[in-house]
Amino acid sequence: MGFELVDLEQWPRADQFRFFRTYQKPHYAVTSRLDVTHVIGRKADGISPYRACLYAIGAGIHAVPELCMRFRGDQVVRHDGVELSMTVPTKAGSFNYAYVPHQPDFDAFDARAAALITAAAEGGALDANAGARDDLAYLSCMPWLDYTSINNALPGPDDCIPRVSWGKFVDQGGRWDMAMTLEVHHALVDGQQVGAYFAAVQTALDQV
Repeated sequence: MGFELVDLEQWPRADQFRFFRTYQKPHYAVTSRLDVTHVIGRKADGISPYRACLYAIGAGIHAVPELCMRFRGDQVVRHDGVELSMTVPTKAGSFNYAYVPHQPDFDAFDARAAALITAAAEGGALDANAGARDDLAYLSCMPWLDYTSINNALPGPDDCIPRVSWGKFVDQGGRWDMAMTLEVHHALVDGQQVGAYFAAVQTALDQV
């Protein structure tokens, strides 16, 4: 996957980018509830709700160009696509990381994700990104909790990789929902883009 340099002279958010790049705490997290009733119904067809959520998150990220942007010093690049990096429990009782490329076709994505997650679960060396890549989004599922808010450990104000978390599926009397959190860098992403992300995720959840 490639990327292009964003022309800051033409980018409408250039002033906001320069402003929030000066912040020591430029990240913010938004939690919203999403309807997963359709996803629960697809379990009867053999669909994994977990991988359905991965797919929907990938669809949401790729629907919003700013979520594929990363800054490198005073420059901004826009990736053609980013990989989803999630924690995977290993058979030894620890965890590893999997890296799953997003694909618009759900069946193709699901098959690839299942294979990559299974391989990561076998263990081996912890395949953590030490900063060499920024064409990623970091994902973590917390199926034990129906939480109301969450944030992540971040190395500092120069980290601009989005984080997505999601929680327990909750039965609301025949309708199922869950909490999902998107944490972003304000130099790249405003509330309008966060709203567009959640709308795209919901659309994908309803269509898998």
